[in-house]
Amino acid sequence: MADDPSSLDLHPAAALAGRWASYLQHDRRRSAHTVRAYVATAHRFIAFLGRYRGEAIAPVGLTDISAADLRAFLADRRASGLGSASAARELSGVRAFLRYAADQQGVPAQLPRTRAPKRPRTLPRPAAPDEVMNLAENAADAAGEPWLGARDLAILLLLYGAGLRVAEALSLTANSLPIGSTLRVTGKRAKTRVVPIVAAAREAIDEYVRQCPYPLSGEVPLFVGARGGPLNPDLVRRSVAAARRRLGLPDTLTPHALRHSFATHLLARGADLRSLQELLGHASLSSTQIYTAVDAARLLDVYRHAHPRA
Repeated sequence: MADDPSSLDLHPAAALAGRWASYLQHDRRRSAHTVRAYVATAHRFIAFLGRYRGEAIAPVGLTDISAADLRAFLADRRASGLGSASAARELSGVRAFLRYAADQQGVPAQLPRTRAPKRPRTLPRPAAPDEVMNLAENAADAAGEPWLGARDLAILLLLYGAGLRVAEALSLTANSLPIGSTLRVTGKRAKTRVVPIVAAAREAIDEYVRQCPYPLSGEVPLFVGARGGPLNPDLVRRSVAAARRRLGLPDTLTPHALRHSFATHLLARGADLRSLQELLGHASLSSTQIYTAVDAARLLDVYRHAHPRA
């Protein structure tokens, strides 16, 4: 309808959202997926404001957004079936768009304080040790060249054997060589920690280094791509996803799940939470305590399957 206040054709602010797309892509170097998601959120917010206020929304109208406006938008999105995690991401996208709108008009961004929807805390699902090994070996076998397979095996054994994040493993440089019994890792917020390296991971890294056709020394990334440059983390995730499908393993078995498995298995064997916190590089103990629930869930599952009266 021509007089429908939700129609984007009526809102001059829609053109601003279009320019934001170019800004995100070219200035901020965001991925195409992120750009699409953020700009779609901006358009939804503009259309909602049109309905909510019953008027066309101009860019200047985005500089006086109130907390009530944001709460009404979130309530509208939740009523359409949006979950808590998605609603929190939606709010983050709106805030980013409002900051851009204020900047484009040369005024300070005055974003109202609105609490994001509380996300339900889900428990990580650990993999069994044999699943981890099957996954790593399958991914290595499927690689295009033997040295690439050796690289993938080394990375996945490092994620599971030392509890590293993918980004932490790929940020290692050749200065780490030769790999000893421990490894210094730089994690989030540039915080460093020392982690022990199990023999299987150390041997896999040594074999990868032996086969790698590119010189590995100094500040060169330890794990390189097919052309010798930095390895894209998406390639690790895609390799794991393909191996997971071939083996019929659950979708929850991601590279990050190997880190969860490392933590859960250590806890099950008696590791204390403080030590586990240091090994994982968690800033607070509360981040580590979730693994106590994981271990309790595993024990309860064993009980239910084994006890005749469970």
